[in-house]
Amino acid sequence: MLRIVFLLLLLGNAGYYMWSHGYLAGMGLAPELQSEPQRLQEQIRPDALVLQQPEAAQAPAVEPAKTVEPEAPAVDDSAPPAAPESKSDGKPEAATVAARETKDAKDAKDAKTAIKEPEACYQANGIEEAQADSIRRALAGKSKSDWELVASHQGGRWMVYMGKFPDAEFMDRKRGELRLMNIDFDRAGGSFEPGLSLGRFSTEEAAQRQLATFARQGVRTARVVQERPDVTTYALRLPKATPTLRNEVAALAGKNLVPKALQACAK
Repeated sequence: MLRIVFLLLLLGNAGYYMWSHGYLAGMGLAPELQSEPQRLQEQIRPDALVLQQPEAAQAPAVEPAKTVEPEAPAVDDSAPPAAPESKSDGKPEAATVAARETKDAKDAKDAKTAIKEPEACYQANGIEEAQADSIRRALAGKSKSDWELVASHQGGRWMVYMGKFPDAEFMDRKRGELRLMNIDFDRAGGSFEPGLSLGRFSTEEAAQRQLATFARQGVRTARVVQERPDVTTYALRLPKATPTLRNEVAALAGKNLVPKALQACAK
């Protein structure tokens, strides 16, 4: 099939070539000649047309410029040698650049001073002793007027306690006994449950005196326990903190301020 298509294309190309070049004119097969005889009739005096060659313009010859060698100046042996010309060492330019840089630095400082950041009091509460020591070391390079650690001491608390009871039924029985003796009580709470508190005191001596009073009233199973030890916490205070100072302190203190974030001081 491909051979037949190839032969047909070959024969078609050969026939077109013979037709376009007039080889088939004897058989009445030739392309139509393109001519315009009317243009020949429209010519006006075609015999007067003469073709002329343009004359080549002769450029004047340019003589090569003569090189004049400068005469060497006369040297006077009796004259003292001339002092060498001083070369600029660039010191005036360096001084100008330094002055410009100083002026730019001063302008930048003045612009920074002109745009003063707002100041406000901020603090972080509930900082423990170990965290406070780390914060002191971290902020040692800052000005003392920028920050301070304010200590807050919370004394221990003592309790006249009954418990722990084996079960809720036993505790209810003790409640009934205390009511008969007209002694107030409440839940001990926390790790002292199940138990009863007969009073809470800021000193152990006060708790012991109350226990002695209860003993005279017939209470035999109560005792004095320390409900809470002495605790000292700190508050990091920034009296005039700008946004930049707060960010610097938070970065320096690091995890010692987490989760005690800086908050606005109470008014």
